[in-house]
Amino acid sequence: MDTYSVIPIRFTLNGDKVSIEAGAHETALTVIRERLSLKGTKEGCGMGECGACTILVDGKSVNACLMAAPQLEGRTVMTVEGLGREGKLHPLQEAFLEHHGVQCGFCTPGLLMSAQSLILETPRPTHKQVVEAISGNLCRCTGYQQIVDAIQYGADKTGGEE
Repeated sequence: MDTYSVIPIRFTLNGDKVSIEAGAHETALTVIRERLSLKGTKEGCGMGECGACTILVDGKSVNACLMAAPQLEGRTVMTVEGLGREGKLHPLQEAFLEHHGVQCGFCTPGLLMSAQSLILETPRPTHKQVVEAISGNLCRCTGYQQIVDAIQYGADKTGGEE
């Protein structure tokens, strides 16, 4: 890392305060996966097309591969690791299991984060809203119906809670 472009970054990650130095050229994805070892956020395409790297930044879904790490400064970030608490799955995670929304699992973290963003904004989303919310997440294993069903079921179980 070029010592002239190192920037201190402080933000909240999954409820914990984080302080890290990152290069101005680093992405949020690199900091989260490689520097902070949270492997749930995946790198698929590296161009913001697949949604595998979706995280929540201040409650909104963001492609971590397109976000510069310094943009995390002062923000609240949630990765898929932040959904479940104390060894218990989040209702969305349970819904994905119960409704067979998980196949190989590569896209699942990004889909869960897009779904969580939607539910925080719209606690009882319609089918159309769910489809639109996950339109930036690619899954090659399913026809999406199980995923949409899981998100709607999970929304009913969560009622918009974090």
